[in-house]
Amino acid sequence: MGYSTVGCIVTLTLSLLGVPLAAAAQPSAKVARIGYLLGTTREHEPYVEGFLEGMRALGYVEGQNLVMEYRYAAGQYERFPALAAELVRLPVDVLLAVITPAALALKNATTTIPIVMVSVGDPVGSGLVASLARPGGNITGLASLSPELVGKQLEFLKEALPTVSRVAVLWNPANPSHALTLPEVDVAAQRLGVQLHRVEARGPEAFDRAFAAMTSAHAGALLVLGDSIFLQHRRRLAELATTSHLLTMHQVRPLVEAGGLMSYAASAPDLQRRAATYVDKILKGAKPADLPVEQPTKFELIINLKTAQALGITFPPSLLVLADEVIR
Repeated sequence: MGYSTVGCIVTLTLSLLGVPLAAAAQPSAKVARIGYLLGTTREHEPYVEGFLEGMRALGYVEGQNLVMEYRYAAGQYERFPALAAELVRLPVDVLLAVITPAALALKNATTTIPIVMVSVGDPVGSGLVASLARPGGNITGLASLSPELVGKQLEFLKEALPTVSRVAVLWNPANPSHALTLPEVDVAAQRLGVQLHRVEARGPEAFDRAFAAMTSAHAGALLVLGDSIFLQHRRRLAELATTSHLLTMHQVRPLVEAGGLMSYAASAPDLQRRAATYVDKILKGAKPADLPVEQPTKFELIINLKTAQALGITFPPSLLVLADEVIR
């Protein structure tokens, strides 16, 4: 049988099946459009790549069958409502919200476009979902369990410096998740026998005043609650903590990489990659209301020995053994 005869048979078969030749040779995939709302700027946001990695593993490639619409609040939480409304006006298939304020802004902006939340400390307490098992509405995703982790974070601080009796807590009143976390910090502090000194900062202009207050309160350690503003200005925070001779515990890894002492939290890259699975399911027809909110499965203790040396701190071997990574 000649080549031309085979070609005729293939053409006839495709015609009988009702499949256009062009489509058979080059299948067209629907382009997924994702709106991504973040609290930082792109240069200060360390976790976008984790989500894109997750999407690539599922067959979505940016610039081919995936279009990303990014909006950044740049540490200005008052911008979230306008940015959320802007994303809702676009033709997006799914909205992605990193941190609680972003998720709340999107929730207020739409009740129809599916929303996948990532790194939200307490989705139920924040009013984002009815329950983890049955979220209801148009929102689902992944919690970070930030309020529940503060007890362990304070324990690690106490283990690093057993003599510490006063711990400062840096928080942002503009971040609604912090109001849910602070009571958990109080409970943990009482259990560990340490006195807390709350210090607030809504932006970098308040950092110097905040650290002066910590020094006046004779704090020996500092717990920094997770926040986009603190993330964006992490190097400045690390410098101030070292100058003030404060042992710092953070809720996000990049602050330790910038010079903070240690962090203990759910793995943000892992949560971002898992968020891609939610997006994929929704793009294929699943309803957010039917997808239970998942909790973290991977936690990381990160220790910066360079910072420890600068502070004159020697970590106990028992703590170093527990560390998932030691920055030397």
